[in-house]
Amino acid sequence: MTLYTSYDRNTRLTWVYMTLFLVVVIGVGYIFAQAMQSSAILYVAVIVAIAMSIGSYWWSDKIVLAMSDAKAVTRENARELYNIVENLCITAGLPVPKIYVIDDTALNAFATGRDPKHGVIVFTRGMLERLDKTELEGVAAHELSHIGNRDILLSTIIIVLVGFITLLADWFRHWAFFSRRDSENRGQLQLIFIIAAVVLSILAPIAAVLMQLAISRKREFLADASGALLTRYPEGLARALEKISKDMEPLEVANRATAHLYIANPFKGKHVAKLFMTHPPIEERIATLRGMDIK
Repeated sequence: MTLYTSYDRNTRLTWVYMTLFLVVVIGVGYIFAQAMQSSAILYVAVIVAIAMSIGSYWWSDKIVLAMSDAKAVTRENARELYNIVENLCITAGLPVPKIYVIDDTALNAFATGRDPKHGVIVFTRGMLERLDKTELEGVAAHELSHIGNRDILLSTIIIVLVGFITLLADWFRHWAFFSRRDSENRGQLQLIFIIAAVVLSILAPIAAVLMQLAISRKREFLADASGALLTRYPEGLARALEKISKDMEPLEVANRATAHLYIANPFKGKHVAKLFMTHPPIEERIATLRGMDIK
């Protein structure tokens, strides 16, 4: 197992999900267009889907950084952090990513960027102040593994899929609720399409979110393992995760769209069903790390 264990797999999955995204949008758009007797809906859905796919590929990192209020740092104003990341990149054979810091005392971090050449790692100020060097190395290696495994782009594509389908479904439910058309003017076939569209508008966002969460949980276990192999010291990341799990301060800039990008759930004190968790339980991650046999 190496840092690039899932590189090819995630690249293939990215294209699979982009294709699936377009197919789903066309299918949903077709159902909604038939229900509303307007072919323009299908055309708009396809055009917006393509535009969002292209936009998310090129500018997703800038959007996420802006949403997170992250500020860039350099070797001059964050020398120790920069050296840690640079040394790990040399070991991993990765380009040194841009490094950003969120001015928040909560403990968290994430990586973004469409590929290793455009990678970005973000740390909260709390991470820099409260983790020791080996713990910070473990977190940095974890985030570099996300970049090396190339699952950041995959996660972005899933965000687009979930966000657009949810938006489309919400819009249709809004239309269905406020529509004042007389049902007698609708043919039987159109009523069938309307029923199908209503059901789809409810189930599609749920299915998309569950798919997003499942992928997010798997990639965290992979990044933990890859990061531990990179540092050759799983205990560093394990101790960092312990500190993160004990930190009850929520990250103010986090939101539902970006929550799965972080190394740990940024919404502290909120208990949700395991099926809807954005991250695997930290206890399981720590146990897995401490069970690794690295020589």
